[in-house]
Amino acid sequence: MKRSNIWFLVVGAVALVMMSSLIGVILYKTWFESPAAYYLTQPSFVNSSPYQQAVNHTENGEVVPPVGPSFIQASSKARPAVVHIRASFRTHHSQQSNDFFSNPFKDQQEEEQDDFPQGIASGSGVLISSDGYIATNNHVVEDADEIEVTLFDNRRYKAELIGRDASTDLALIKISENALPFLAFANSDDVQVGQWVLAVGNPMDLTSTVTAGIVSAKGRNINLLRSDSRYAIESFIQTDAAVNKGNSGGALVDEYGNLVGINTAIASRTGYFAGYSFAIPATIARKVMEDFVAYGEVRRGFLGVQIQPMNAELADITGLDIMQGAYVSSVNQGLGAADAGIKEGDVIISVNEISVNSSSELQEQVSRFRPGDKIKIVAFRRGEKKTFIVALKGLDGVGLPAADLRSGIEFKGSRFRLLTEEEATTFGLRQGVMVESIGSAMKNGGVEKGLVILEVDGKEIFTIEDLERALLSSNDYVNIKGMYEVGKLQSYSFEW
Repeated sequence: MKRSNIWFLVVGAVALVMMSSLIGVILYKTWFESPAAYYLTQPSFVNSSPYQQAVNHTENGEVVPPVGPSFIQASSKARPAVVHIRASFRTHHSQQSNDFFSNPFKDQQEEEQDDFPQGIASGSGVLISSDGYIATNNHVVEDADEIEVTLFDNRRYKAELIGRDASTDLALIKISENALPFLAFANSDDVQVGQWVLAVGNPMDLTSTVTAGIVSAKGRNINLLRSDSRYAIESFIQTDAAVNKGNSGGALVDEYGNLVGINTAIASRTGYFAGYSFAIPATIARKVMEDFVAYGEVRRGFLGVQIQPMNAELADITGLDIMQGAYVSSVNQGLGAADAGIKEGDVIISVNEISVNSSSELQEQVSRFRPGDKIKIVAFRRGEKKTFIVALKGLDGVGLPAADLRSGIEFKGSRFRLLTEEEATTFGLRQGVMVESIGSAMKNGGVEKGLVILEVDGKEIFTIEDLERALLSSNDYVNIKGMYEVGKLQSYSFEW
């Protein structure tokens, strides 16, 4: 055989072997080997994170993502410091509120008064010192003749009322014990919308219950406390952590167990949780508790201005080009703002370098200071930024806000006045505003004298100041809700 033929046969054999191998690999890949699996790389979590750190694997070695947030550490820290409060009180006539925003404890208290000669209701509190000081809500203890506290380990004590404040809905009680677990107040200014929080309390007598949610808003003013105090401070932390009857006065903590608020109210027409709850920020609560311990009362410094939130409607009315801040509608002579040079029409945007985007946020910042303290105010005046150093003053009967001294106003031919105490009791209200005389616009709209106004364009009305703000910001077409008799609501829509 020729050498060339032998070489041809060798090359052909090699080619045949390689082709057979290639076909075999293709057949194996197609019919026998499992398809490839692709997974996103999972992030690494630092030790301080509330998320599960362990990376799990299946038998095939596939990576399984972490299971999400874990609040075991935060719950273990917070639960021993949250107590159960039982308050007993003499029965008294009280009409349950139908307001959308409500104090869960107060609603429970009023329900139980119908069934028992002596009212007994339960709430929550937070130990804030090792020697037995407990922060709670004013509405938990305001009518109590006796207060009983049950600790996390089931020990029971009689509690002493140290102080309570209707303007913030906070109270301080104390038990005689030492070496107790407690939570220190955190800086609630650091709380961010969207972060995890836990509500710890005793809802519906279910002791030591923890629910989780996120912060859905800050600086909320829901006009809940206005009927209890004309100087009410409302700048709530809003969350979607479930809060129910008995949660009032309990702890709102962050994902690390730090105390950022005192749970106070829910948004509900039934008295049970319907999606949102509200907590007093820790920065407000801390100052109030310090005042109770030091002075036995709250010492509050007043700026001395009437304010309303800045918005597009007000900007259009006033001709200003700023949409956030607190608009100064009037200045009270003899108080700190007037002395410092703040004027009507100024828009306050910060206190001590902390931005304020609304009137409720301004109230929150000022509420942290006492008479004699000086604060730095930055405001816009006709487009120019100005700085003021304001020495806060106490009221002491001097320089009371003008709106609180007025008993009535006139607007577009109609006159409105505050309810008398007797009328307020009849209607089941603490405060309210009545139509005293009818102008042509209201008469054409069907309104009659004697209507107690509850809302104007969806804004709740408790005082002359509330009504004045709502009417000034209303458009040419206004919607008014009110009642002539208890339980009989009327609505009117008309052009001014």
